[in-house]
Amino acid sequence: MTYEEYLDEVTTLITEKYNLSDAAAIKLVVKAQDADFFVEHDEKEAMRTVDRAHQDAKSLYLASQKK
Repeated sequence: MTYEEYLDEVTTLITEKYNLSDAAAIKLVVKAQDADFFVEHDEKEAMRTVDRAHQDAKSLYLASQKK
């Protein structure tokens, strides 16, 4: 999938699995982008899988709960 599709998938998974609003999920993904969380995903297409999207969605959600 493209980089943009991958980010959309992660955002969707956050809303579906963790019951956050679209706006809250988008905010998490944008914040992660700003922190360069997705740099390797942009550079390495092999990282943009559905399984990895599930892992990243969980990581971003859990990190947001620790604050």
